Amino acid sequence: MTPQIMMIVALVLFALTYVLMLTFSKYRHFIALGAGVLFVALVFIFPDSMSLEGNTPLQYVFSSIDWNVILMLAGTMGLVALFIESKMPALLADLIMSKVPNVKWAAVALSLFAGIISAFVDNVATVLMIAPVALAVCKKLEVNPVPVIIAIAVSSNLQGAATLVGDTTAIMLGSALDMSFLDFFWYQGKPSIFFAVELGAVLSALILAFIFRKETKRIDKSMLTKTQVTDYVPTVLLLLVLGLLIGASFIENKPSITNGLICCSLLVVGLVIKLIKEKKFSAIVAPLKEIDLVTIGLLFGLFLMIGGIDAAGVIDKLGSLFSKLGEGGKIFWLYTAIVWASVLISAFIDNIPYVATMVPVIAGIGTTLGLEASQLTVLYFGLLSGATLGGNCTPIGASANITGIGILRKEGYEVKNKDFFKIGIPFTLAAIVPAYIYIWLVYGM
Repeated sequence: MTPQIMMIVALVLFALTYVLMLTFSKYRHFIALGAGVLFVALVFIFPDSMSLEGNTPLQYVFSSIDWNVILMLAGTMGLVALFIESKMPALLADLIMSKVPNVKWAAVALSLFAGIISAFVDNVATVLMIAPVALAVCKKLEVNPVPVIIAIAVSSNLQGAATLVGDTTAIMLGSALDMSFLDFFWYQGKPSIFFAVELGAVLSALILAFIFRKETKRIDKSMLTKTQVTDYVPTVLLLLVLGLLIGASFIENKPSITNGLICCSLLVVGLVIKLIKEKKFSAIVAPLKEIDLVTIGLLFGLFLMIGGIDAAGVIDKLGSLFSKLGEGGKIFWLYTAIVWASVLISAFIDNIPYVATMVPVIAGIGTTLGLEASQLTVLYFGLLSGATLGGNCTPIGASANITGIGILRKEGYEVKNKDFFKIGIPFTLAAIVPAYIYIWLVYGM
């Protein structure tokens, strides 16, 4: 099979998989795993038609899986199970309910809180930490938690581009441009991408307030009771996770699975402490059962599938198309294409391999077209903002979305595509449009 035919086959299989996942949402994990297996088969059967980056087929398949996300997800899920059991989320829910007048502002406050944390911690970990509190609030108020958890997930994705440590894509861009933590606030003598993200955050918060405008059920403060926390160890461990993840983000050349090892190690500590306290092995079984294998399986399948289309040269081909748009000094159109194509592509493809591919592509475009540093900056910032926010368009566009939906499914709630689109699409537009305008006015003019 020629590389050209392989590219067509990969594109058809990829498109078919996403149509099936959006159509049969209950079976997304089976569809994703099945497609992942097919892509693995293509890599092994036709290695000469693939770009395996000097790896054997087995090495390439293994490297396609983001083990850091998988380990972080599993470890944090177990810790969150201990956290919920301790009744700390219920106490936090009481505190939030005592400060806001109604359900609408409770939902907006939780989303903003998730966004703040996500500017410094991985989006998946943020959702896993905040979702139990949101669920506790919704149960106490007897309201549907589906839109609230979706709002938390998309808010977490938004803030990933705000700081150097907010998301893997931000770290990758910072490395490519040799940016420091402070460069995300002030760069080349101008206000940096942090302010573009926050401009979008303000408008998207107003969008959330509008979406939840009918949730006007008042909170009866006289009915609130202060929940008694039974164990503070899980809370301490989650705070340690938060602190260690922030600290680890400043370490250069660290192992790629550092964050995952942090989460899993602290889960082991929590389980050992629980075992010592209760003196029976059954005490550690329940938290381990809360590790959602369906969500992990879905991510496995998506990672394998994305690795397959990358090896087939689809993303590289896309990059070469971008370079043609900048010929003749048409930087604005090139910038516009990068932003909105990144939004569209990241709605279906995990943004990490996409950004990893596009960063050197943009560098090559700069060399080919003889672009100045400021012109390159506007393209890089456009890439980061579009790729980070695009995942909010669909329920399978970002790991945080998949995680949030997995949490709801375990609680017995079905999330339909329209439930997600109703929040995700207007939220994305509200966040990306002001960022798109801001970045061009500050760095492109």
